[in-house]
Amino acid sequence: MKKICLALSVCAVFLLLSIASCSGTKETVRITDEEKQAFSQQVGDTVKIASDSTEYEIIIIEPGFNFWLQSVAKPRGYYSQSFLENRNQIYVINYNQRVLQPQRYDPNLYEFQINYDPNIDYGYEVNYKLYNYFIYFQRKYNQRLGPFVPRI
Repeated sequence: MKKICLALSVCAVFLLLSIASCSGTKETVRITDEEKQAFSQQVGDTVKIASDSTEYEIIIIEPGFNFWLQSVAKPRGYYSQSFLENRNQIYVINYNQRVLQPQRYDPNLYEFQINYDPNIDYGYEVNYKLYNYFIYFQRKYNQRLGPFVPRI
């Protein structure tokens, strides 16, 4: 009987150590003072995302986004267009899935589906601003639209 109790307590200690080691891998997002300033803005920014070479555009009405884009986001040219397109495709799929589940996800955050076709070349500017909006959205509302931490 003592051997069984000892074996169970060794297993319990091992299980606790396993659980404790798993919880240490979660990465947190640190919000900067500039981001806090952008997130706290109440006046609605309107950002029109369009490309001169294409006829596609997106209009974002989000308080603080334009300020965040100008002051916090990585500059144009930092990311390649293919990187932006790949990330946007992942973000759009996850965003649109949440739009279709208003009982599970806040319908005030996920109001409308985004019609983004990965087979269309929207140009760098559209992809750049859309990607940055997704980063802004995830950081401001503490959401995760993909398998990676939304960083700047």
